[in-house]
Amino acid sequence: MHLIQQPDAELILAFQQGNEQALESLIHRHKDKVYTSIFILVKDKYLAEDLFQETFLKVIKTIKEGRYNEQGKFIQWVVRVAHNLCMDHFRRTRQNIPVTLPDGKDISYLFTSHDDAPDHIEKRQIHGSVRKLIEALPEEQREVIVLRMYSDLSFKEISDLTGVSINTALGRMRYALLNLRKMICEKQLVLR
Repeated sequence: MHLIQQPDAELILAFQQGNEQALESLIHRHKDKVYTSIFILVKDKYLAEDLFQETFLKVIKTIKEGRYNEQGKFIQWVVRVAHNLCMDHFRRTRQNIPVTLPDGKDISYLFTSHDDAPDHIEKRQIHGSVRKLIEALPEEQREVIVLRMYSDLSFKEISDLTGVSINTALGRMRYALLNLRKMICEKQLVLR
């Protein structure tokens, strides 16, 4: 079986046994999702690249030291490492967390279909409007939306990652959605 087809757990084991190509396959497999989850939070290409590298350096070190415990959730763990590094950065700089994807698309792209319909310009305008609404949310609500809708984290994982109870994470998501609906009504946006 080629490395590309092997499950994450097998690639991790192969890397622990000295196969550097296994690590390359792991990084290649997950780089887009990890980079995007970082970029969504920091909204700066160069900072995202630095934090991406820092994330994988930390991942590599943890695996090499035998401290990684494979439980079939490698990508969730890597996203959590990346998130923690982003939060450390924000604690140091006290910046707000904006919401844009690395290809310039906004997070609303994640909430809509990905087809190339003829109304592409209209969709882009809608995406821009929704992105601005999400950016206007309080930081805690914006963070839960990003982690849930983009990173596919469960509310338990969001709870662990952000250091709040599951009920608090659920509440933040509920209030985020309520606030988004309210802003959509106030601005009389039509979202299709």
